[in-house]
Amino acid sequence: MGRSLIFSTNFALRFSQKPRSILPPSLPSQSIPLNSRQQLQNGSQRFGLSISKPGRTLCTKAVLSEIPNQKQYVKVGAQSTGPIPASQLIKVVEKAAKTGAEVVMDAVNKPRNVTYKGLTDLVTDTDKKSEAAILEVVKENFGDHLILGEEGGIIGDTSSDYLWCIDPLDGTTNFAHGYPSFAVSVGVLFRGKPAAAAVVEFVGGPLCWNTRIFSASAGGGAFCNGQKIHVSQTDKVERSLLVTGFGYEHDDPWATNIELFKEFTDVSRGVRRLGAAAVDMCHVALGIVEAYWEYRLKPWDMVAGVLIVEEAGGVVTCMDGGKFCVFDRSVLVSNGVLHDKLLERIAPATENLKSKQIDFSLWYKPENYRTEL
Repeated sequence: MGRSLIFSTNFALRFSQKPRSILPPSLPSQSIPLNSRQQLQNGSQRFGLSISKPGRTLCTKAVLSEIPNQKQYVKVGAQSTGPIPASQLIKVVEKAAKTGAEVVMDAVNKPRNVTYKGLTDLVTDTDKKSEAAILEVVKENFGDHLILGEEGGIIGDTSSDYLWCIDPLDGTTNFAHGYPSFAVSVGVLFRGKPAAAAVVEFVGGPLCWNTRIFSASAGGGAFCNGQKIHVSQTDKVERSLLVTGFGYEHDDPWATNIELFKEFTDVSRGVRRLGAAAVDMCHVALGIVEAYWEYRLKPWDMVAGVLIVEEAGGVVTCMDGGKFCVFDRSVLVSNGVLHDKLLERIAPATENLKSKQIDFSLWYKPENYRTEL
């Protein structure tokens, strides 16, 4: 099956070299092509410049306090990568993500074969082929590791300390429409905590597709195309650009987030909804937006992104402000400076959902998988 996943060298996968949130030294422009001849070989349940806008009137009932951020939040990343050196783990994570991205790049300008997991929840052949290619890389290097893929479910031995969480095409609906906000996301947990992560984001659009790769390892910092990145230092909500997301079920959490969307639109420079969680979190890490939140994400949506944000100097919690783990049903990531101010609105809204008996228990955690949560 491996050879059928290799895409034509006419579609070289290249990575832009200058992340916008940092000022790199003057270097000649270059690209980092993925090796187009690299091959990679699911289970239980399916699971700056700050310019104020003139004449803008803020909704006074929604204005947040100016209390400085002082609270220290619990780190979500693993304390170590276990017996496997971080350098070895991140190398395989990056290779897996790039290999999946080769499959997506090969398909990005071709007709899509779309099927449905729900009324509006899409899946394409590309999702499945990308996941198969990623699985081949992981199995080739770590055959005894446990894997949780969006399309294939759980594979492997639950006694392993390592759990790979794979989203072979985050933002499938965007991909199906040729809209430039989708990615391949690969993260690995050590005893339940993110240890290494990579996200290949597709940028540009039809006729000009390109990619950039975000990566991080626990305690090792966060990078975009090899250059270290950091969250923004914006400390006022009214000067921030925010991002959120909405699930496919129009339930109470969805309605609650619609109200949060309205409130923060009143008091910030804007709230975006791009439709790819891994991309949204990488944009927080890159410093081009200040925060992202969403209810009802799955582990494969979050593992890579939360580690990249934290290693870029950001903060990660649940939407009630509590300690986060990747099996939680809500996430808030931010530049840290604004975290408390955002929680002044987001936490009470989330507590109100809990009072309605909305389920916020852990989900998609493989049975018998050992964690240090």
